[in-house]
Amino acid sequence: MDHNYHLKPRDYQMKEMEMVLLESDSDDEMEILSIFAMEEERLKKEQASTSRRGSIVGRKVIKRDYLQGEERLFHDYFSDNPVFPPHLFRRRFRMSRPLFFRLQYALEAHDPYFIQKRNAAGTLGLSSLQKMTAALRILAYGVAADSTDEYVRIGESTAIESLRRFVKAVVNIFSEEYLRSPNSNDIARLLAVNEKRGFPGMLGSIDCMHWKWKNCPTAWKEHSSIFTELAQGRAPPVNYSINGHDYTMGYYLADGIYPQWSTFVKTISAPLEAKKKHFARVQEACRKDVECAFGILQARFSIVRGPARFWDEATLNDIMKACIILHNMIIEDERDPNGVQQDDDYEQVPESIPIPVSREPTIEVQNFIQSHIRIRDRETHSQLQADLVEHLWQLHGQL
Repeated sequence: MDHNYHLKPRDYQMKEMEMVLLESDSDDEMEILSIFAMEEERLKKEQASTSRRGSIVGRKVIKRDYLQGEERLFHDYFSDNPVFPPHLFRRRFRMSRPLFFRLQYALEAHDPYFIQKRNAAGTLGLSSLQKMTAALRILAYGVAADSTDEYVRIGESTAIESLRRFVKAVVNIFSEEYLRSPNSNDIARLLAVNEKRGFPGMLGSIDCMHWKWKNCPTAWKEHSSIFTELAQGRAPPVNYSINGHDYTMGYYLADGIYPQWSTFVKTISAPLEAKKKHFARVQEACRKDVECAFGILQARFSIVRGPARFWDEATLNDIMKACIILHNMIIEDERDPNGVQQDDDYEQVPESIPIPVSREPTIEVQNFIQSHIRIRDRETHSQLQADLVEHLWQLHGQL
């Protein structure tokens, strides 16, 4: 209701009291004046309390003008004739506009939080464009939550909530498609590509990227679902022959910190023979793929470069998974049938100074590896490595 409607009777009462005071010549005038002053102070406090509409007493409410922020954002990037062209949109949002709109529609359908609503006063609140932009800026630039306030007009707590909701929704909606294990078609494609590179039966490369958790509880330990799958012998079944020996399990190229399991083919440290030197060179060159993937992931999403600042493991898990899912969606969206590579020179901020990816063995990883004993078939591991040495040397001789 209109505030003036409630105040009119009280204003009338106050005027009556003033008239009484003007007409009174009694000795109680000062007492009445004091009562009048107290009543006036009470009405002021009550009016102020009503105008806060539930705000915390003592907290200053910032009028951010959400609509102005949305209009500027829309005009800059999402209108039919935006201020910033498509290549700058991709550089700052890490994706194309069509992919962004695909995410927007999916998020609005999945979580009502991203639907723009009116508050009790009938004023429009934050739009999905503002909430998604705040979340993506934090992911892309690795900046503090309140750094999006001035442009997007979104407070720190709301930006954090938008980030949490955004990554959780991305994981829930797109995991099945973009974070799944390879299917039979994927495996066939990987095997064909890797056989041409000299590694029949190879499924890919494996490596670790350590994301430091600034607020990690010391009692929590590191674990990996990939290690669990491999340790339990659940690598995809693959049938192939190398150098006259038959194998029934695919393998991954790995560096020296990994154990001698039949699912890993490691390089040879300090090789002396020419054929072993050639194997080490080719193996390490192929293994650059996974290092390149880590580099692109960190270039796109600087949040995984520096120390993670959130307290709960679930949010960190969602952030990392969401970054990988978005990375895969971007790869699919930008895949060129002619093999043209998109520019990966993403816009960065000074706080996002690249942090070298650590590949040194950590105590947690070593303890985890040591706790698994099921698939430590060193004989198969050594035999496969020796067969690949011969195989690559034969291919080298045919060149």
